[in-house]
Amino acid sequence: MVGITRRQFFERTILTAGGLAAFEGFIREPRHPIGEEMEVRLARLPEAFDGFKIAQISDIHYGPYMNQAGVARGMRIAEKWRPDLVALTGDFTSRPLGKAYGIDGARHAEPCADELVKWKGVQMVAILGNHDHWNDPGTVTGALRDRGIPVLRNESIAVERDGARLWIAGSDDALVGASDMAKTLERVPKNEATVLLMHEPDVADHVVGYPVDLQLSGHSHGGQVRLPGFGPIILPELARKYHTGLNRVGRLQVYTNWGLGMITPPVRLLCPPKVTLLVLRKDTRQ
Repeated sequence: MVGITRRQFFERTILTAGGLAAFEGFIREPRHPIGEEMEVRLARLPEAFDGFKIAQISDIHYGPYMNQAGVARGMRIAEKWRPDLVALTGDFTSRPLGKAYGIDGARHAEPCADELVKWKGVQMVAILGNHDHWNDPGTVTGALRDRGIPVLRNESIAVERDGARLWIAGSDDALVGASDMAKTLERVPKNEATVLLMHEPDVADHVVGYPVDLQLSGHSHGGQVRLPGFGPIILPELARKYHTGLNRVGRLQVYTNWGLGMITPPVRLLCPPKVTLLVLRKDTRQ
């Protein structure tokens, strides 16, 4: 075997590492979603809802980089948890490659919803994200509702258990200026526990002024690419403060999911697709 110089060794090592990173980021990691489980303690949670399980799926971005098999991979993770509710926190669609946002992108919601409703016997509730609005919010909403998935656009519903209620509030998208918190909460008694679905996490700085206990968001994708020691290198508007995991904003808790899909460039590195189980617990601490 012919020997190599130290410089050649380092060059080959760098090229090999770069190739492995590219393989991981473009091919392997986006196809291997992970599940994250956590407990969230809420002081106003009724005793009847102690242990209530919410599975969150966000930012599916059905389109060039996501198909029904990819949606199914995320659903299989969530199904194993047997949640009481599935929260779908927006951006079901992406625009087609080489095309502008519009009706073609919005129609991606149809095969996406077809896959989601294969999961029988679980309550689902959805909100829209900015990409759904940029494509066509009416088409995306219709595709979901026609298949039995409620879409909350500045409105709330109550989940009842043993005479108690937990409110699920759904804001329309904030980035496009469609969110109206007063309208979203107008039916909700101020003394009852409320979980808000809000696509963009940084809106928590506004939401904290309302009687909301927990905000579930997406939008950030975790940055899609995270570097050791630096974290995410690029984050979208309204997802630069609370872009990852569970954070507290005053008395409000906000959880941000990394999402299932991707946008261009279609790469995830050290930031795998994620599905989350949030188990609500009554916080009895004084």
